[in-house]
Amino acid sequence: MRNRSKFEKQERDRVMNLLINSNDIFNGDNAGKQYPTNDGLKPSPIHLLNCRNNLINGIVQDVIDYFNKNEIAFWKTDVDEDKMPTGHTLSSQIACINHLFPLRNDKDAVLAIAQTICPEIVDVMKIETDKYFPSYIAFEVVSDTDHLNETKDNQKFTRGKMCTSVDALIYAKHKDSRHIIIPIEWKYTENYHENGKPDKDYSIEDRRHEKEGKGKERLLRYSDLITNSNQLKSLDKYKNSVYFFEPFYQLMRQTLWAEQMIAGKATETIQADDFIHVHVISKENDALLNYNYPVSNNSMEETWRKCLHNQEKYKIISPKELAASIDYEKYLNLIRYLSTRYWRE
Repeated sequence: MRNRSKFEKQERDRVMNLLINSNDIFNGDNAGKQYPTNDGLKPSPIHLLNCRNNLINGIVQDVIDYFNKNEIAFWKTDVDEDKMPTGHTLSSQIACINHLFPLRNDKDAVLAIAQTICPEIVDVMKIETDKYFPSYIAFEVVSDTDHLNETKDNQKFTRGKMCTSVDALIYAKHKDSRHIIIPIEWKYTENYHENGKPDKDYSIEDRRHEKEGKGKERLLRYSDLITNSNQLKSLDKYKNSVYFFEPFYQLMRQTLWAEQMIAGKATETIQADDFIHVHVISKENDALLNYNYPVSNNSMEETWRKCLHNQEKYKIISPKELAASIDYEKYLNLIRYLSTRYWRE
């Protein structure tokens, strides 16, 4: 069994306390859904019996319809289908949806969020890549064109599955008339290291019958894009480098995704001139933020900022800070829910 971080333990305790003492958060769900393990099926104390209870009341069917009709895969565990949201209460996808989905049709609220990220934003626009229910925030967004060479034989992307995507996206207008994409990567209790084990190097990952097959494929796919990037700093050698260890591997791909969306905007529905990459992380998640990453001997933010040319294009913000500018009186029930379930600081 892997070692849980202090923050993850605290959030597990919070969930279990809410399951016992707060019927309105999980609608009285007692959790304990069966999980497959090496010893057979075992109940998980933080996995809801009814996955619908993982979403705030009032958005449940809208979320399911939005994901299914736009052919977006839900994040799933071993016992979940990707046509329905997970019942895992510490899911970062669920946290992102609960924070942002209730606001997606409210232009003023989304503009307030965008201005929290960049005060010089003056407008937000609907995201028309959603075939069904387009609004001012889209979820699990991918590009129209495979700029990162992640598919084979022109296969169609599945949003949220097996390709670079962003948890949420805002499409905004800067006061100087530039169109800005704001890709949002949402973290909850994640960290990417285990005590006693080396951090995973994605540049040397094997295939079953091919030594370093997956790693070689990734190096071929991303190395030239990194070298030609205006935002990512080039390295003499990419194998075993910072760009192929999490969470930097994900940040690297999303940065390239944003750059290539802009460079190839003639083939994109969302036509942007610039981007701001937003990382939503609780300040309490020390195991992600303040771990001393062996690949750099620095914290997460220090490590990643050393990889970037323009520091203004990358911002870390907590969930509570991101929502700080919305109309609290209008969204009183949402704020109460988020504060009870998620917010610590």
